[in-house]
Amino acid sequence: MAPDKDLERLFESVAGFFGLLAEPTRLKILNALCDGERSVGDVVQSVASTQTSVSRHLNLMYAKGVLKRRRNGQQTFYSVADPATVELCRTVCVHIASVADGQSVSSRTLRRFMPNA
Repeated sequence: MAPDKDLERLFESVAGFFGLLAEPTRLKILNALCDGERSVGDVVQSVASTQTSVSRHLNLMYAKGVLKRRRNGQQTFYSVADPATVELCRTVCVHIASVADGQSVSSRTLRRFMPNA
């Protein structure tokens, strides 16, 4: 049975999407942005990383369509482009936390995970 070309392209796109999100800093960025638009400086503080690192991740996530951005004078603000991305990440994180062997996450932390999405 020959592989379906459309299905192959879809799988490649999905793998690229999950590959983009397969980086803890990018998940932290999504968590920081899930309740609304924030400036780069706010995201840097929330993620507790360097400006250079966060900016690199933000730009990549923007280029891949995961984030939107808006400029206001000297500041750049980012937000999640599609709320379904946040919901997908929340679902995966909650599932993994619930089945983690010996690495359980408190229910308080789970309730806080990506609020207001």
